[in-house]
Amino acid sequence: MKKVGFTWLQEKLNIQGFRLTHESYIGTMDKTELSSTNTVVRTFKSKYDVSIDNPMSHLEFALKYDDLNLAFVREVFTSVKHQTILDYIKANPNRKYPRIIGFLYEFTVGKSIQVDITTTNYEDILDSSRYITGNITKISKWKVNDNLLGSKKFCPVIRKTTELSELLDWNIKEAIENLKHKYSPEIFKRASYYLYKKESKSSSEIEKEEPSQDRMERFIALLEEAGQKPFEESLSEKELVRLQNVIVDPRYADDGFRDFQNYVGQTMRDYTQKVHYVCPPPQFVKSLMQGIVDLNKKHTSTETIIKTTMVSFAYVYIHPFEDGNGRIHRFLIHDILVRDGIVPNSTIIPVSAQILAHIDEYDTTLELFSKLIERKVKYDINDSGEMTVNNSSEIEALYRFPDLSNHTVFLAKALQSTINKDIPEELLFLQCYDELKGDIQSIVDMPDNKVDRMIMFLHQNKGKLAGRKRKFYKELSDNEIEQMEQAYTQVFEREWGSRDVVKS
Repeated sequence: MKKVGFTWLQEKLNIQGFRLTHESYIGTMDKTELSSTNTVVRTFKSKYDVSIDNPMSHLEFALKYDDLNLAFVREVFTSVKHQTILDYIKANPNRKYPRIIGFLYEFTVGKSIQVDITTTNYEDILDSSRYITGNITKISKWKVNDNLLGSKKFCPVIRKTTELSELLDWNIKEAIENLKHKYSPEIFKRASYYLYKKESKSSSEIEKEEPSQDRMERFIALLEEAGQKPFEESLSEKELVRLQNVIVDPRYADDGFRDFQNYVGQTMRDYTQKVHYVCPPPQFVKSLMQGIVDLNKKHTSTETIIKTTMVSFAYVYIHPFEDGNGRIHRFLIHDILVRDGIVPNSTIIPVSAQILAHIDEYDTTLELFSKLIERKVKYDINDSGEMTVNNSSEIEALYRFPDLSNHTVFLAKALQSTINKDIPEELLFLQCYDELKGDIQSIVDMPDNKVDRMIMFLHQNKGKLAGRKRKFYKELSDNEIEQMEQAYTQVFEREWGSRDVVKS
């Protein structure tokens, strides 16, 4: 089979490090297969063949049929002579793809092309049936509709895979409203307190930290503030510094975005560093953060899950502080959900618990980006552990133009599972708790603290009062305790069936 499109360009131009999500070939029959690495491999009949070895012809094919990767496209442009690009566009300036190529060249490389276009028909940069798109900005020079997700400072790509399209069909706001109709406001209010604590605890566990109770309470207080400030203010340097200062140990509080090169790694037994992720060089941090802020202008009506993914994952990849980035990353998820009115102000979706429960999948998702950086970056680390990146200009586009398709799928699944499973379980538990409390008090009218402790003991031992706990209820007869155990079984087994719902 003959390579074509990005597959041909990768080999011909010797573009290293990228793992294409779609490979194209020319063969004898049309077929599409999925490789062991989840790459879509499509074979086209000979009529699709690009007969000349012109990189621009293969780029046009790729824009039609392959998965768009803006960082890869930029590397194609920088690997080809400027005159080759100019000649290709000027040969047919009114055709769709030469115009799109011209726009993408200026967008990704930053160099201008002088061209005379006379057509009045505007063409979309992204095919909305294949990609998530942003609000349209008409570019009169190229007669194109810029419906990319971001700006030159930061512009992710999110592909409309079958899985993602199905997840986006799920109505997150409706699912939460259904829960509010099913359970009383009082139970919802009580559940919210537990869910805030769960989010704070899980977020710390992801970082493998055990913060003090004071720091946990401060993070909960931040979560309760979420969504109250305008988008631009919540992502301003001043506001993010405030969040970071609240979250971290005061000794590691920053007074601004970092001006040094940082990385995520671990010290090995021989005291060398195993680097897992190289963060953007410091000279790119402020413009990348501004790129996140600018997303709001392109997404006045975009799905909340899309906005949440772009902002939260972009933030954690930029890593603007020395410490606290992970917890702010997860705070931003909640912040956008509240601001968009998906989650009521007094409620939280404890998505960190789902991340923790699927930490391997979460790490794999993050590694889709970090491994790409690892394959492309060149750096030195001195004896003090300080890193110097030696090819900043070569890797800049990787940070500015990431593919966040898999990240969106992961977050959408995590939110769906949280709303369909975690929150209903907590609401149902509290409902059962209240019913059981009334049943126990009808057996023996005990003080509230005695009843609460009895329910806790029964729940810890699957409905039976453990022998070592009997000493706390010397005043009760064996028959009364047996009645309480039966009441527990009736209430919880009726609602929960055989599910194990023991809470820590």
